[in-house]
Amino acid sequence: MPLSPRVKKVLRIAVIAGVVAFGAAQLIPVEGIKSNPPERFKLDAPPEVTAIMQRACFDCHTNETAWPLYSRIAPGSWLMARDVTKGRSHLNLSKWGEVDEEERQLDMENAAEQVESGAMPPWFYIYPMHLGARLSDADKATLKAWMLKHKSGDKAAEKAPEKSKAEAETKTEEKAAEKAKGEDKK
Repeated sequence: MPLSPRVKKVLRIAVIAGVVAFGAAQLIPVEGIKSNPPERFKLDAPPEVTAIMQRACFDCHTNETAWPLYSRIAPGSWLMARDVTKGRSHLNLSKWGEVDEEERQLDMENAAEQVESGAMPPWFYIYPMHLGARLSDADKATLKAWMLKHKSGDKAAEKAPEKSKAEAETKTEEKAAEKAKGEDKK
């Protein structure tokens, strides 16, 4: 069935408008594309953990982002810049040299939860461009074991006896104060 002249004209205008809009979109500058901040932090992790993290985490959560060609073409450049900025703001492994061990451990515990739940890496990062970033159950177990190696809960358990002792002393003092008030009233 041949197209009517009016439909052909509308299609031609739509295609021309689409090409012009795509070309104009390329002129919109995107900050951060094609550049990485200089800070680096060497993870103290076994080689298998580092390999998993390099393929699944480093592009968004370090200053070592690989900027492929499509990251320079709008609208892909907008999406990638947004995702990397958001990922670095939540967790930037390259800046771990600036934080204390307790904060690093908290970051690792949060990351372990995200990996275990399947929230990280996100599906839109994996499909269709980064199929190698998919984490198998073995990958997840390896990451979780390393990330929770020195879980802060273990430190809390060590401090628990000290805390309980201090709480007991405080309660004893409070009871003594209440008893003293009660005797004063008599």
